[in-house]
Amino acid sequence: MAEKEEVKLLGIWASPFSRRIEMALKLKGVPYEYVEEILEKKSPLLLALNPIHKKVPVLVHNGKTILESLVILEYIDETWKHNPFLPQDPYERAQARFLAKLVDEQILSTGFGSMARADEKGREVLTEQTRELIMNLEKELVGKDFFGGKSVGFLDIVAGSLIPFCLERGWEGMGLEVVTEEKFPEYKRWVKNLEKVEFVKDCIPPREKHVEHMNYMGERIRSA
Repeated sequence: MAEKEEVKLLGIWASPFSRRIEMALKLKGVPYEYVEEILEKKSPLLLALNPIHKKVPVLVHNGKTILESLVILEYIDETWKHNPFLPQDPYERAQARFLAKLVDEQILSTGFGSMARADEKGREVLTEQTRELIMNLEKELVGKDFFGGKSVGFLDIVAGSLIPFCLERGWEGMGLEVVTEEKFPEYKRWVKNLEKVEFVKDCIPPREKHVEHMNYMGERIRSA
């Protein structure tokens, strides 16, 4: 790639979707300009670059705009070939994409969207449903340091940014312990491994501030 590239990321500090893009860019060693957006006051730049969804993350690469975090991750991996994080094997790549969609769609919806709206009894049911979904990841981690094997891969970036470093902060604010050491030993071991990786650690939002933010997001969902 040419030396002087324009790489700009529009994100929000608390968003797992923009944090995961930062993880990928740091893994690749790609220098980038970061533009912090404000949730309640979207900038003219964001609205111009993403007029359909009006959401972060937005990646701008040499004047080209790429939207949606999973799409952006694949773009990054295909554009900067070194340190590949998507599985090279077609079947493993398909499995990683399937589980990434499970994380971003079902686990997020059940484990936070629905849970924020539910009463105490409803939350008990949703907690069990969320555990069943996360058990798919638990099984996948048996005998591995990361989903990517010995190093952080695509699914580590997707699931890591969303579950331990975002949803768990939301559950903490609700007074829930969804993922326990007893039921999810592989998951807990994986989180500890992730926390030792420098570029992942750099992208984890500060805990207390993030718990407050997730409480606020829960209130927004309930009042919508």
